[in-house]
Amino acid sequence: MPKPPSKPTSKPTTRRSGGASRSTGKQLSPAAGKKTADTAMKTSTRSTLIGAMFLMATSAIGPGFITQTTTFTVSLGAAFAFAIAVSILVDVALQLNVWRVIGVSGRRAQELGNLVVPGLGWVMAALLFVGGLVFNIGNVSGTGLGTDAMFGLDPKWGGALSAVIAIGIFLSKKAGLAMDRVVLVLGLLMIALTTYIAITSSPPVGTALKNVVLPDQVQFLSITTLIGGTIGGYIVYAGAHRLLDSGVSGPQHIRDIRRGSITGILITGVMRIVLFLAILGVVAGGSKLDPKNPAASAFQHAAGEFGLRAFGIVLWAAAITSVIGASYTTVSFITSRTKTTDRTRTILVVAFIAVSTVIFLSVGTAPTQLLVFAGAFNGLLLPVGIGVLLWVAWQRPDLLRGYHYPRWLLVLGGAAWLLTIYLAVRSVKPVFELFS
Repeated sequence: MPKPPSKPTSKPTTRRSGGASRSTGKQLSPAAGKKTADTAMKTSTRSTLIGAMFLMATSAIGPGFITQTTTFTVSLGAAFAFAIAVSILVDVALQLNVWRVIGVSGRRAQELGNLVVPGLGWVMAALLFVGGLVFNIGNVSGTGLGTDAMFGLDPKWGGALSAVIAIGIFLSKKAGLAMDRVVLVLGLLMIALTTYIAITSSPPVGTALKNVVLPDQVQFLSITTLIGGTIGGYIVYAGAHRLLDSGVSGPQHIRDIRRGSITGILITGVMRIVLFLAILGVVAGGSKLDPKNPAASAFQHAAGEFGLRAFGIVLWAAAITSVIGASYTTVSFITSRTKTTDRTRTILVVAFIAVSTVIFLSVGTAPTQLLVFAGAFNGLLLPVGIGVLLWVAWQRPDLLRGYHYPRWLLVLGGAAWLLTIYLAVRSVKPVFELFS
């Protein structure tokens, strides 16, 4: 009786045409697949962290910051180093708490506000929206001044073209990735150019370091102005909201949240320091700055015609990244992470930039009274927002998903919060003067 044909002991090898990969019947092991997925997730998280860090840093370094730093360096000299050191310490205390509470809870600041006191979050959103709109007019104006210094282009044309660029970033298919890349590249460019000017101007670094510990004079106004201009309003929430919208939240991401907040603070601090040193070197050298545009004058004294062009690049980069940060963060306060579609969010951001630009083109720049008004509102928002987040950290562990909040960080944030209350009192006063 004939034997039936034997079955093949292995699967035949198939070959794809054109030299393509061969299938040998082997499949990727579960462990290898998990490793590949983990690697992709780590890469995505790292990219998100970098974007959030630089969004926070570049939002804090706007045209107003450049003007404030130049003005106080001219008037105080090396003693302004003390104000910068204090502002960085306060920044550390506030940003560490903001990033941790928002990141661990997985909720935006206004969402937490509504959970603490119903309706409070919408009050926070309204205050931030008013201040954000007026300051964004100033940011668009800054882009125009930057293009003027770079190319001699009319500031209104420069502001309009820059607004179109910002809108284009948000309309791109991968808007989040595009935004992260733009703020990263422009942030590094700002630091590189300003560092070059600082080296060229030969500042008295030893004297500046001495004044960090033993200042020749202490002007509290310079400290309050610097703090209000670098962490007030939307700025303090920019990085944390970006991180949250990218899906990085919860106690399991505490290491990423901590690293992102600290690195973002360091980037901001480096830019503050090198800009101060760049201006200080020129002032200490006895050069007289043009009172109409002291920052541009300082860069020009330090490096001639190249210095003026470099200032234009730095100012434009600072302004357009602030336009991006202000628009993104302000809209994040008036939309929902879960209910608002990406298309609706994009339309609102584009409309916000467009309205800011139209107002700038109509009035030429943000009127002084409006800026004072916006500053007062931002001053009001800061202690309210920080107070809400510290209350959540102290009294609402249910919102932190079981995370044990460090007491030392809460105490540090509380001390900085008391200072923001003082800043609020100082910023509200000019509003009454406007109507007197």
